[in-house]
Amino acid sequence: MKIGFFDSGIGGITVLYDTLKVLPNEDYIYYADTSNVPYGPKPKDEVKKYILNAIDFIVKQGVKAVVIACNTATSVAIEELRSKYSIPIIGMEPAVKPAIEKNKDMNKRVLVTATALTLKEEKLHNLIYKLDNEHVVDLLPLPGLVQFSEKLEFDEEIVLPYLKDELFKFDLNNYEAIVLGCTHFSYYKDMVRKLVPSNVSIIDGNIGTAKNLKRILKEMNLLNEGHGNITFYNSGIIVEDKAELDRYNRLFKRMDNINEYN
Repeated sequence: MKIGFFDSGIGGITVLYDTLKVLPNEDYIYYADTSNVPYGPKPKDEVKKYILNAIDFIVKQGVKAVVIACNTATSVAIEELRSKYSIPIIGMEPAVKPAIEKNKDMNKRVLVTATALTLKEEKLHNLIYKLDNEHVVDLLPLPGLVQFSEKLEFDEEIVLPYLKDELFKFDLNNYEAIVLGCTHFSYYKDMVRKLVPSNVSIIDGNIGTAKNLKRILKEMNLLNEGHGNITFYNSGIIVEDKAELDRYNRLFKRMDNINEYN
């Protein structure tokens, strides 16, 4: 049985990339809702409908677990999905906890970046309320990074000016950590690194999600059934076109480049 991965678009590839390191002997389905991306600017009810339809499709493929590799989808629909299906549904949320735990100097702050919809959702605000006793968390939407990544736009001359305009709204010398709270944002970790002071940590939830998936599958005795094969679907249509498969391969290479940089 395969493991399903879902994202509004191609952001979840950053999570799948780390998962392949942790669980190389599994087979995967990757479902990108390319017909409806981006989710961030859309109404919550509309987004929830897209998510429920997509996960229903994935589950019908006979998967043993589903990773919601999308912070926005997790915040909008995770509870409903878990109540509907008996297989594990693993969600993602912005890595606020490790960022705050890293913040030993309470004179420093934590900047959480995400989509506008994630930042508005009660789930995130409850998490921050629970963890942020010193009120050090600030929020910043970065919708442009979703748009850039969906176009496979990784040219620094184009992306860096956008990041500068947004990040430099804050005095980054006052920050301990920046949280990349959307899986699309991880494609730009190297560019964020170039803009922030060297002592500022850049954190996402990708490897933590991969390790959580492995732990759950191990507990259920469901590990190591495959060969690392991936089947891609774009909004329910299997991807067989060479140009589109090459597009996905470029994303994995992008992650390789970021790892080399770091």
